Amino acid sequence: MSAPPQQRILSDRVNTFGQYLLNRYGQRVHKLALHAGFTCPNRDGRKGVGGCSFCNNVSFSPNAKTPIPIAEQLDAGRAVLAKRTGARRFMAYFQAYTNTYDPIEALRERYDAALIHPDVIGLSVGTRPDCVPDPVLDLLARYRSRGKEIWLELGLQSADDRTLERVNRGHTFAEFRTAVAAARHRGIPVCAHLIVGLPGEDRAAALWSLERVLELGVAGIKLHPLHVVRHTRLAIEWRRGEYQPLDLEDYVSICADLVEHTPPEVTFHRLTGTAPRELLLAPDWCSRKWAVLNAIEAELYRRDTRQGARARTSHHRHLASSA
Repeated sequence: MSAPPQQRILSDRVNTFGQYLLNRYGQRVHKLALHAGFTCPNRDGRKGVGGCSFCNNVSFSPNAKTPIPIAEQLDAGRAVLAKRTGARRFMAYFQAYTNTYDPIEALRERYDAALIHPDVIGLSVGTRPDCVPDPVLDLLARYRSRGKEIWLELGLQSADDRTLERVNRGHTFAEFRTAVAAARHRGIPVCAHLIVGLPGEDRAAALWSLERVLELGVAGIKLHPLHVVRHTRLAIEWRRGEYQPLDLEDYVSICADLVEHTPPEVTFHRLTGTAPRELLLAPDWCSRKWAVLNAIEAELYRRDTRQGARARTSHHRHLASSA
């Protein structure tokens, strides 16, 4: 079996979100990460303070320190991506913190500021499962009814309430289940965020969480290896020897398992995650995106397998069609 080419984006083994957008729109569509100035109920005291044990939002969002107007962020991002990749169409990705956590009027203003651009085809809104009230979902459904590409990205991380409590998430799996049902009732596709390598969790736990979210009929999955960044409670635990992150080989193997168990119609929005070197403490491989993606592809080639090879596809389709 020949070795996989470099940087193929896994499109022949995995149903990636990039390939989904290419097929749907006939050209490359890039997500532009935005910071709209929101906060989080797990930081402002409503649910808790200090946030999740692993969270330093600067490590995930390029503008998390000093948000600038939406229009300026979009203009800058579109110019860079157009020059680098030739892309001419974009999705506005509201990424930093909890992007449905504000009065509906404020949310509409920020979302409209992104959608007013003719080359922005839609929104991907990242949030918590306990922060999607009916008015927010109704607003997103109206955008979708106007032909916009709308995705609701729900940060679950684990389906185990014990793990969620341990990392100070401030919500439960039941709230995720409720949010998914409410979104799907309105025809809004949901992408579930799952973290691999959370404290106390192993390969079996990762597969169990995946199966639980698939049973709810989510349309997308985003995987992220847990990494240790500065200025977090997890960093303290790591320095004390209370937490040991996964090595690259274990993450790649678990990720390949999750791909195999995911029905082929579900889109993978991400298979790994990185952090800036100046913030990353461990593991070092989380600073090398393409090395990880190439390793995942190599593992799929080694197994001669692909997405859905071990999925309970018919079960998932039955649930998805029942919404």
